[in-house]
Amino acid sequence: MSTTFLTLANNVLQEINEPELTTSTFASSRGIQSAVKTFINKSIHDFYNAEVEWPWLYVSTTQDTQVGTRLYDLPGGATPTYRKLDFDSFRLTPKELITNTNFDSDISSWTTVSGTPTYTSAGNGRLRLDSAEVTQAINTVSGRAYRVNLRMLDPSSSGSSITVKIGTSSGGTEISSTSINVSATGDGLATTITFDATASTTYIGFANATSNNLDIDYVRVQENTPATKLFYISYDKFLNEFSEQDLNEDESIYGKPIYVYKTKDNTFGLSPIPDQDTYTVSYEYYKTHTDLSASTDTALHYPRFDSVVVNRAKYYAYILRSDLQASQFANAEYERGVRRARVETINTRDAMRDHRVNFGRRVAGGLV
Repeated sequence: MSTTFLTLANNVLQEINEPELTTSTFASSRGIQSAVKTFINKSIHDFYNAEVEWPWLYVSTTQDTQVGTRLYDLPGGATPTYRKLDFDSFRLTPKELITNTNFDSDISSWTTVSGTPTYTSAGNGRLRLDSAEVTQAINTVSGRAYRVNLRMLDPSSSGSSITVKIGTSSGGTEISSTSINVSATGDGLATTITFDATASTTYIGFANATSNNLDIDYVRVQENTPATKLFYISYDKFLNEFSEQDLNEDESIYGKPIYVYKTKDNTFGLSPIPDQDTYTVSYEYYKTHTDLSASTDTALHYPRFDSVVVNRAKYYAYILRSDLQASQFANAEYERGVRRARVETINTRDAMRDHRVNFGRRVAGGLV
């Protein structure tokens, strides 16, 4: 659990032998207590700015494409909220068409066809069917191929089956109907079903006709195309080699994006310009942080590194008191803490060394 602003401030106040704050006095602090609150935020800035790729600042996000749209906002738009973009992470994946794929907290977005489907918190959330059927309508393009990925479990070890219905009407099987026996294995059963859409709306449904609990752990439906890496190019390269084509806004040159580039105004561009709404761009970045304000605000770093922030804040407090020796001790502890955090969370090997020796192997009587 992340540490609150109040706790961090009180940790510093304890160290410098000053009265602690409470939730009721935090907002009206005075003197050294207010100074310590400022020092905490300065210390967090120093700590987080000591590296760009702290893991607690990592974010993974997605952006759905639109036909004919070349540019998309980066996090924060005109006011960037990222420190670093990882352009090696940009991928083009099929868009997820199902709403509430993992049943994290409920079974919303799924329509009851019959019976009483329920939510269970088992396995971080599942849809439970007991003599029940559900369905969900998704947008599709007639003639295109799609895939359904799902995982099913049989908590009662009944050996029953779930029928996967794919059709053009609620509960319909105009496209396909597949009965899948859910074995009583603890791992459940993960499976993939492919189909060709025949209309602009397709219904994905699941039915259990027996009075036994059968669970669905997740359901994912995407166009049946592979994920591909987007190759980063500089904005200058885009202007020199691709802008003449892409800036014409001619729909005949739209296609599946291959390249990604960053513009001067905090957007990223795709080339070729997307020819479908069914792509999703996924990428990773390291975010900026905001100052702590309320007593209950929490820091982003792992709690085991609280001492790094506390020692840096002590440094500022001792400087305020003109205690040079104590400030030097506190700063040395801070720097050791930053090094420890860097070693524990960032410095990793790309490969392991092979310690095997190829000069022969030892057997009774010598080497061979």
